[in-house]
Amino acid sequence: MKSASPSKQGPSRRQFIKLAASGTLGVAALPTLLRARPPAPEGMSLGFGLYGMKGTSPEKAIGTLAEIGFDSVQLCLLPGWDCEPQHLPAGRRRAIRKVLDASGLNLPSLLAHVPLGGDADTQRDALEQLRHATGLAHALAPDQPPMIETVMGERRWSDEKDRFRDHLGRWAVLAESNRTVIAVKPHRGQACSRPEEALWLIEQVGSPWIKLVYDYSHFDHRGISLSDSLATMLPHTAQIAVKDADLRNDEVRFALPGATGRIDYVALLRQASSGGYRGDVNCEVSSHVHRRPGYDAQAAARICYANMALAFREAGIPRKRGKD
Repeated sequence: MKSASPSKQGPSRRQFIKLAASGTLGVAALPTLLRARPPAPEGMSLGFGLYGMKGTSPEKAIGTLAEIGFDSVQLCLLPGWDCEPQHLPAGRRRAIRKVLDASGLNLPSLLAHVPLGGDADTQRDALEQLRHATGLAHALAPDQPPMIETVMGERRWSDEKDRFRDHLGRWAVLAESNRTVIAVKPHRGQACSRPEEALWLIEQVGSPWIKLVYDYSHFDHRGISLSDSLATMLPHTAQIAVKDADLRNDEVRFALPGATGRIDYVALLRQASSGGYRGDVNCEVSSHVHRRPGYDAQAAARICYANMALAFREAGIPRKRGKD
């Protein structure tokens, strides 16, 4: 995380919250990735994804998350959300960047659902979506563009693995040319759903610009242990996502992190830290939750924060805060 004198970096988090509350605040490549770096400082950031705040402007959501105490935010680029790149003009991008800078929140990632499978036409469209996403990443944080997170789609690994490998190789070329990391997430019910499958893809492509997102909820209830899955994926993991998975009547429904008590987040954080992970831990609100009648996005964010902040404290993992 960057540090600067207060005079150069804008208002602190506390000042930002006061400005936002008063209405005074108006809204109108990773070039260092391959260079030698000093050892990363201890700790991780705790964030919240705006996939769980559909219908709330990113400017307002950023203020809410800063007030709650989060360290970071993941913007959502999906159709129907307010940050879809094709519908986000330059002036609005500048306004969001201004609010981000004032809030003190980090911007580690942008969420996109870009298919890795399909035919040539599908992949032509997929690459165009990724170009738009990487362009937005640089517009919002030119000094340290956020990574692009996506799942992969399709249904059968045996049918898709070679096609996934070939398409991901093309994504790697785009990621490198645009100096923006793309991170793919294994997803239960989709073709790439297991840690070893994701690892095979990463090793086949062999690009530092293609990484993984680790989300244990997609392995829970499947005989896949947290410790083994994290050990497999951690060397290539660019972000950790957290949410629970509840099994009822042979059907998995996702829940807020900590809601079921099944996932040992303290153990997850400790293992990730001891394995050298220094990135973001992003609270994800599944559509299983945010599509329910009466869903309250702010209440969900506060529950996520309370549960995960407690896990950080109990694990003894320091938090990487933003620009305070």
